[in-house]
Amino acid sequence: MQLVLPDNTESARLILADPLNEDAYFSFCEANPGLRIERTAKGEIVIVPPAGGESDYRSLEIAGELRAWAKKDRRGIAFGSSAEFLLPNGAALAADAAWVSHEKLACLNKEQRRKFLRVVPEFVAEVMSPSDRLPAAKEKMLEWMANGVSLGWLIDGDAQTVSIYRPGQAVETRTGIKVLAGDGPLKGFSIKLADLWAGL
Repeated sequence: MQLVLPDNTESARLILADPLNEDAYFSFCEANPGLRIERTAKGEIVIVPPAGGESDYRSLEIAGELRAWAKKDRRGIAFGSSAEFLLPNGAALAADAAWVSHEKLACLNKEQRRKFLRVVPEFVAEVMSPSDRLPAAKEKMLEWMANGVSLGWLIDGDAQTVSIYRPGQAVETRTGIKVLAGDGPLKGFSIKLADLWAGL
C-alpha cells in the first residue's frame, strides 16, 4: 500500500481496521521509502515529518560521535535515525541515534538483522526538531525506557538542554553544559556539545 500525503509539518496517524503484522508492516514501510514511519503499541501508523537541516545536522553529530566511539569500544554497534526497533509492547520506533550491544544482536539471525530489529537498544538519543512537541517527545522517551532502554538522552539544541533518562530514576535536566558524558551502557563515551548548541 503506497500513500500520498499532503505537505504537512505535523505527524499524521493512520488507524487501520486490522493492524499490520510485522512482515506486512515492514512491506508497508518498504513501499513508502520517502516517508518516516513508526508504529504505536496499539498498531496505529505514525507518519513523522522529515527533519529540517539543522535538526538532521544535530542528529548526525550525535550518531557520528557515537559510531566513532562504538568502533573503538567494540562492545556494540551504533545506529542512526533509519534503524527501527520492534519493542516488547508492540511499538516500532526509531531514535535519532541508538547503541546496541553485540550480546543483544547475537540473538538475531542474519534474516532478522536485515529487517527492523527485534531488540531494545541499551541507549537512545532523540533530538528535538521544530516540528516536535515537547510533551510528545517526553512521552516517546518514557516509552523507550518502559520497554527496557538503560539510558536515554532527549536533546533540545535551541534550549541547550539535555534531559537524561535512567530506569527508576527522576529525569535529570542539564542546561548549557559543554560536555555530555555517558554512563551505564555508554560508560566511556562523551561528546562536546558546542557544535550542537551552535547549530547551522
